[in-house]
Amino acid sequence: QVQLVESGGGLVQAGGSLRLSCAASGRTFSRYTMGWFRQAPGKEREFVAGSSWGGRTTYYADSVKGRFTVSRDNGKNTLYLQMNSLNAEDTAVYYCAASMNQLPRVDEREYDYWGQGTQVSVSS
Repeated sequence: QVQLVESGGGLVQAGGSLRLSCAASGRTFSRYTMGWFRQAPGKEREFVAGSSWGGRTTYYADSVKGRFTVSRDNGKNTLYLQMNSLNAEDTAVYYCAASMNQLPRVDEREYDYWGQGTQVSVSS
């Protein structure tokens, strides 16, 4: 089992940057594929980015490709999401999630553990 805690959200102007962190408890963080999801008001939760166990394989939603970068430090049990060139459409609660699958999946039902989320607000 793993517990996840996100941090790093906040209010930023359009065009700005933020880096989200997801701290994981337990000794088996490196065995989990990790994902970032987000949920905007009135919308369903959607996949943003994911990282395989060792971080060699990463996936991104089309809407964030070229702007967001997912990375992980297994020694620190931490997942990151660097977000650049933010726009108002990126405003959402961002969640990290852990999966026992070998590769990141876009379906949230493939993930077993979730953090509580962190709010990202982008002003235009």
